[in-house]
Amino acid sequence: MKFGFFVSEEIDMIIEKVINNNIVSALDETGKEVVAMGRGLGFGVKPGMKVDDSKAEKIFRIPGQSLAEQFKDLLANMPLEHVKVSNDIISYAKNRIKLRLNPSIYVTLTDHINFAIARYTEHISLENALLWEIRKFYPDEFGIGKYAIQLIKKRLGADLPEDEAGFIALHFVNAEYGTDIKDALHFPDQLKGILDIVTDELGVELDEGTLHYERFITHVKFLLQRIYRKELLPNEEDELAKMMKEKYPREYACSRKIAEYIEKTADCRLSGEEVMYLTIHIRRVTMAEE
Repeated sequence: MKFGFFVSEEIDMIIEKVINNNIVSALDETGKEVVAMGRGLGFGVKPGMKVDDSKAEKIFRIPGQSLAEQFKDLLANMPLEHVKVSNDIISYAKNRIKLRLNPSIYVTLTDHINFAIARYTEHISLENALLWEIRKFYPDEFGIGKYAIQLIKKRLGADLPEDEAGFIALHFVNAEYGTDIKDALHFPDQLKGILDIVTDELGVELDEGTLHYERFITHVKFLLQRIYRKELLPNEEDELAKMMKEKYPREYACSRKIAEYIEKTADCRLSGEEVMYLTIHIRRVTMAEE
């Protein structure tokens, strides 16, 4: 028996609600709700009966009542194989890439994959305008997306385009950062916009193979995360910020340009401390180029 949110020993489960022939909502031995999935698991059973361990293939313990209800509603009218393949993609991401993901990924990714397969059967293809940026700035997540479309083709026969790998990658970016998927859609384009400001303002070509470049990209990714989660650093280093402005005026001016860009694209004003740290990282990456 495999668990969607954790690995555990066999547990006794009492059926609370039959969702469909393959999925039931149940209570474990501690009285907490789980969703059990397996072929024929819900066929011919009633609330109060014990879940048949021999049929239960995957068990999901859903944190939060609202998310649990969304998950159950989603599974009610969805093919079992779509749910399985989505869970296996998430397991791959967690085990192979070691991503720490918000549990909402089980709802959002499963829903997305189900609709992607429906679009494929109807010969509808969506162009991903951010594919280049996703591939460039989120290579690990894009790798998961590539794995996902290969697995979907192998298991379900749907030959999804590379654009879908990009869309799937953004679901993992969203789950990593704990933001809304609408916000995650902005990340690749904003990353490119920030890098364009650095290269234009300072007249350098950034070497993507350097450690300083990787650190700068990582810093900007987490800056965007803080922006959309409204967790920006406070203004606590005023003296140090002034020193950065005096010592590295070009890099500081570049940071201010980035702050103006973020204010326009994310409707958020960066604190002086955020601008200071941007200056430090810009100094490091441009110094390496020079």
